Amino acid sequence: MTGGEPPVLVRREGRAAHLVLNRPRALNALNHAMVRQIDRALAEWAGDDTVQTVVLTGAGERGLCAGGDIRAIHDDARDSDGTASAAFWRDEYQLNARIARYPKPYVAVMDGIVMGGGVGLSAHGGVRIVTERSRVAMPETGIGFVPDVGGTHLLGRAPGELGTRLALTGEHIGAGDALLCGLADHYVPSAALPDLLAGLAAEPARAVLARHALPAPHGELASQRPWTDACFAAGTAEEILDRLLAHGDPVAKETAETILAKSPTAVKVALAAVRRARALGSLERVLDQEYRVSCAALGNPDLVEGVRAQVIDKDRRPRWSPRTLAEVTEAEVERHFAPLGERELGLGDSVL
Repeated sequence: MTGGEPPVLVRREGRAAHLVLNRPRALNALNHAMVRQIDRALAEWAGDDTVQTVVLTGAGERGLCAGGDIRAIHDDARDSDGTASAAFWRDEYQLNARIARYPKPYVAVMDGIVMGGGVGLSAHGGVRIVTERSRVAMPETGIGFVPDVGGTHLLGRAPGELGTRLALTGEHIGAGDALLCGLADHYVPSAALPDLLAGLAAEPARAVLARHALPAPHGELASQRPWTDACFAAGTAEEILDRLLAHGDPVAKETAETILAKSPTAVKVALAAVRRARALGSLERVLDQEYRVSCAALGNPDLVEGVRAQVIDKDRRPRWSPRTLAEVTEAEVERHFAPLGERELGLGDSVL
């Protein structure tokens, strides 16, 4: 965003309506005002017969969206009662549900970095495009948080235990693996994106994609499925680590070391959240669960400490509390899933 430009640019080009996330210096991190603006535009376009396709892109060269504005959430959790963050999540998760049910083609261009809230804006859409530059991740356990924005729904539906692995490790994946995990639909080289976007002004998305989509480069996860499935099917986070460390593949050991660096509380809650999401079925019910978990996380010291270490001070040395998985009790995990009473999100009621 430069000068007086808004954080989301809204424009029309022929039959297509465009949403451009416009905070490139912050890698288009999503704040509450942006969520509200996008939601208003989508609500208006849903009933506008002149809009045939909606297109989501990000300004700048680095990516679509690095996630939610976690500095604001950090400050709210540290200095206030979390009301602002809870209000942000309420509107953000409702937007995620709107995108998933949108009645028109919603084309998300997942070029460059797409993390956290950026996944929520894109991976629920009907047409999800990745490029050779795409780096997709749900990295929340590294800041003492848990995958949200419908992320546990998406990861819970990934083949085998790949989604569980991504939820716990927060690792970044490229185009081929995003397609494998069900987070994207089409691969288009980044050099072809200008022509693709121009074509959407005059033609349906399906016709334009037929000209530009290509087979994706091979990813890394398919060949790692056997040990990923065997290790991450374990009943507890501790047993997952034991299996990874006992496995002969050096990547399995590296994966264990990655998990050990994350917030122990977030790892255990994320594991429970993905597994419960599989049983919940609909995205709306999962978003209700994620809202409970996110609100509960505001009371964890790890959220403030994780953002401090990774984003604010950038010393990359978080002091987690508790420090080990063994110290995280089942009661603490269950606390994150406790009903909120009158504060429930309530999206699941719409799909009963």
